[in-house]
Amino acid sequence: MSDHVDFGAPTAFGAHHFVVEIPVAAKDAVLIHEDFGFGGGEARRETTECRVVLARELWARIRDEARRDFNARLKTNKLKPGSWTTGRVKLDRFLGRELCILAWAAELASPDECPVICRKWLALRPEERWWLYAKTASEAGLSDQSDRGWRKALYCALSDASSMAASPKVAPRRKQDTSDLELFRLLNSETPA
Repeated sequence: MSDHVDFGAPTAFGAHHFVVEIPVAAKDAVLIHEDFGFGGGEARRETTECRVVLARELWARIRDEARRDFNARLKTNKLKPGSWTTGRVKLDRFLGRELCILAWAAELASPDECPVICRKWLALRPEERWWLYAKTASEAGLSDQSDRGWRKALYCALSDASSMAASPKVAPRRKQDTSDLELFRLLNSETPA
């Protein structure tokens, strides 16, 4: 039996992870929650926070890029690929943070801006996404805090197609070296103190 489900989420009871709730109704919004599990510290113990409520049309524009990126990295780490299915889909806590960056940038976007947002998000290294998550979540990380601070800045930075006018393609993220993979494994193997 595997010790990971969906997009690399640990099966261990009380583990920190993210959950994407995809409703059956095609027009209902998609919700992304962070579940701190039992290792979230005294202030966060057994806490779940809704990070994003994303319109279904916008979710449909970003989900495939996220799935491809996450599954390529899961494959590199010899984990099963995940898929977006209706209901609750779990993600590793680091992949969940990265998905929040993409969703936060897309939540204020028009459907036409989503491809630009996805390309720019793909150009970011995982560590850059984690840093952006930490900055944004500390200031405006709850679902009702859109359109302010770092959250608004993510939209502005990742949706700006004018910066792509000179070169229509963003340079692809360079291939991960083994130190990136070791960092991913190390961070995922940490156990709460």
